[in-house]
Amino acid sequence: MQRELAELISYQLKDPRLGMVTITGVEVSRELDHAKVFVTLMTDAEDAKQQAVAILNKAAGFLRKELGRSMRLRTIPQLHFAYDTSIDQGVRLSALIDAAVAKDKKGHTTDESEG
Repeated sequence: MQRELAELISYQLKDPRLGMVTITGVEVSRELDHAKVFVTLMTDAEDAKQQAVAILNKAAGFLRKELGRSMRLRTIPQLHFAYDTSIDQGVRLSALIDAAVAKDKKGHTTDESEG
């Protein structure tokens, strides 16, 4: 489903405001009636992220119909798009770790020169 949605968004949606959308995951409910689709964008602008999610949620009916054609499932879940913050959090944590390591190395070099 993730692969099919990625292709549909890339090749079927013609909205120029979308930009580069990546689907990072899909969680389908046990009853197969709802699917939460997590997406990321190649931008840091919050308004662009919100706009892209709104565009995808507005196109959810079209995407669901096309998904039904391509996957031939008996039940096609309702699609709900959400921005995946895990990548942003990972980048932020990595920057904090890098800063802490740099500060620690700087502290060790001044301690060694004093001793």
